[in-house]
Amino acid sequence: MEKYYCTTAIDYVNGAPHIGHAYEKILTDVINRHYSQRADLAFMLTGTDEHGIKIQKTSAANGMTPKELCDMNAQKFKDAWKALDINYTRFIRTTDVQHECVVQNIFKKLVDKGDIYKHSYTGLYCSGCECFLNEKDLTEDGLCPDHLKKPEVVEEENYFFKLTKYKDAIIKHIKTNPDFIVPAFRANEVLNQLEDIQDISVSRAKSNVSWGVGVLDDSEQVIYVWIDALSNYITAIGYDIDNQTDEFKKLWPVDVHVIGKDILKFHSIYWIAILMALELPLPKHIFAHGWITIDETKMSKSLGNVVSPTSVLENFNLEYPDAFRYYMASAAPCGKDGNYSDDDFKEKVNAHLANSMGNLLNRTLSMLVKYFDGEVRPEFKKDSPLFASSLETIKAVKHHFDYFEIQEAAQKIMELVDSANKYVTDNAPWTLAKEGKMEECGTVLATVLEVMCIISSLIYPYCPNIAESMAKQLSYDITTKLDNITCDNIKSGKLISKEDIKPVFLRVDSEFADKSKK
Repeated sequence: MEKYYCTTAIDYVNGAPHIGHAYEKILTDVINRHYSQRADLAFMLTGTDEHGIKIQKTSAANGMTPKELCDMNAQKFKDAWKALDINYTRFIRTTDVQHECVVQNIFKKLVDKGDIYKHSYTGLYCSGCECFLNEKDLTEDGLCPDHLKKPEVVEEENYFFKLTKYKDAIIKHIKTNPDFIVPAFRANEVLNQLEDIQDISVSRAKSNVSWGVGVLDDSEQVIYVWIDALSNYITAIGYDIDNQTDEFKKLWPVDVHVIGKDILKFHSIYWIAILMALELPLPKHIFAHGWITIDETKMSKSLGNVVSPTSVLENFNLEYPDAFRYYMASAAPCGKDGNYSDDDFKEKVNAHLANSMGNLLNRTLSMLVKYFDGEVRPEFKKDSPLFASSLETIKAVKHHFDYFEIQEAAQKIMELVDSANKYVTDNAPWTLAKEGKMEECGTVLATVLEVMCIISSLIYPYCPNIAESMAKQLSYDITTKLDNITCDNIKSGKLISKEDIKPVFLRVDSEFADKSKK
């Protein structure tokens, strides 16, 4: 695989990041890290969406300029992603000068092409959605279904994009590419929305919204947030109207847009139509993930249950974010909603990362030191049915990632951990040593350590720090591409000494947890 390009939605900066933002970024980072094990180049884009009426109002209410508010909150997102080890390649802000200039050129090109035209319009505008709504979209009480607020009646002369021109082509693309929208059941939802789609407003009068990218040749209009925000996926990698960079040519089309299910319409209809108008290749996949609830309750400022992602690390005194990353990435089946609770977090990561995986490595290495002074002898290295199972697990994990089944891939990894633990229990190396069957004992230990090398590679996207700690104790190259992994990773000779055996993950309720940090 030559390249893998994945993106997150860019986050609106009228507030600080919460656990819902973190869920998407962790999912995407896990995907990106997995494909870094398969592709020559893995590129992850994230960033912040910084224009629009909400930024204008929030900054005014706080006695700040819009740019000051954006600068402050964009840094909060960057700090949060650093704390969670989100290894993005590029962070774009829609206030970046280069982005704004290209957006203006895109807009002008579509005007010149006739795909954008000026039109007087009266409509129902929801500032929370940053879009106009049809009456049929509202609740019985006339409220926006997402924000439960009554939209305002707005009368403006705006520029409109000829979305209807591309309706049939979008329908055809969705129907002929069943893996375009993931999960597949969301495709029907999009097709239903396309039935009565209308041209969309792509600008606002500057008298109403002053904080935005100005329209070239029209000082009274600013470019509407969806053309501005969505274009980040191409502007960030070097797209311009007449001068495409080598990076853009190499990376586009994107392999997957990872987004929340609430903005699927904008990505699978609006964005696709814009790309068609620009005559650019379409994304390979759009993966719409579900939402994260807190203790089975939807997050809400009024309920006071909005959770900061870094507060979880602080609450459990976690030196590294691996446990939280693993929990969040495996929180829900593909495209479904997930839930976070402190009790479930503690129970799950203790069971999977400490008791099953971490303890397996620790006790196997400890027995190797106890019985063989940490040495792997040549006669210990024999074939085992567990090796075939391990290689099949690699294939299964790759298959799940190809379909964005991140939770399901994690389950496969843990099944391999369970198989290795069962292998130890069934073969009882401590009994073999007691009976003087040292070669058989050594073979069991060497077999498990070979499998632990594979497990460290597979768990790396979820838990990079834990995986690197495992690999270091195994003298294993964690950068090995998945297609190149064998069952001959442990070299004969001295592997480890007693003082070099370290727990890779301590139980979060252990009295010893993170003592070194403190």
